Amino acid sequence: MAKWDGKSHAGLLGYKIFVLLLKYAGLLPAYFVLLFVSLYYFLFSRNSSRHIYRYFRDHLGFNSLKSILSLYQNYFIFGQTLVDRVAVIAGLSKKFSYDFDGEEYLHQMVKENKGGILISGHVGNWEIAGHLLYRIHAKIHVVMHVAEHEKIKSYLEGVKGGNNMNVIVLKDDFSHIYEISIALAKGEIICMHGDRYMPWSKKLSTEFLGKPAQFPEGPFALAVSMKVPVSYVFAMKSSLTHYKFSATNPIIYSASKAVSKQNLVIQALNEFKNEMERKIKHYPIQWFNYYDFWILN
Repeated sequence: MAKWDGKSHAGLLGYKIFVLLLKYAGLLPAYFVLLFVSLYYFLFSRNSSRHIYRYFRDHLGFNSLKSILSLYQNYFIFGQTLVDRVAVIAGLSKKFSYDFDGEEYLHQMVKENKGGILISGHVGNWEIAGHLLYRIHAKIHVVMHVAEHEKIKSYLEGVKGGNNMNVIVLKDDFSHIYEISIALAKGEIICMHGDRYMPWSKKLSTEFLGKPAQFPEGPFALAVSMKVPVSYVFAMKSSLTHYKFSATNPIIYSASKAVSKQNLVIQALNEFKNEMERKIKHYPIQWFNYYDFWILN
């Protein structure tokens, strides 16, 4: 059974090709090339296609034809989000326009100088959301898995000439918690995903799109333990060059005699899950999980 391995499946050569296309031809020619790249994955990437098809068919209730068409669209939109990511990192963010819903919540979070945690998922384009956070004028720490391709990160940082965000790497000895604690104590912002886990991660089960699924416990336990404002943020692609950024009103999860810490962790998980379900139902093509999310082990 397929599980997520912590790695991005876009290769270094692919990033280089699209950087050259963006630099010398522009955004639309890069999208045109994606029509054929998407067709290749649609036809030959049977394992990931099977899981995405079942997502459309079993969990969203699409008929067979709509599920097949949505499968191709999913690959095509995913390719667009990768190209958009490269474009923004390479300093071409002016090619896109944005709407902001809830941005004032993040400004208030920074103003209070208590630190904060932003949790998102692999729906829409989190990388675009991350690069829009410069608007809130705070130091941002992005928490990611060590299995991300170092060559790709180094290459893209070289294209732009550096990145003003700090990366905190998730480690199986949990030493990353110390780095996160220091950043929050300084009033800085932590960004992390709440919908994927590594084999060594603690997990929580909850119903998601009609069936039980597992989520990482870490982001939500951290949100409760640190007692800082927590917001759930997403950036959804609404047209070829337009994104809608959203952030929920921050919540501080604080345990008491009436509400235990573990119950608060579950509450935080379910509030994140509900937000992600709302986004997926409105933008069903933009959930990019190419493995069986509903495996319970």
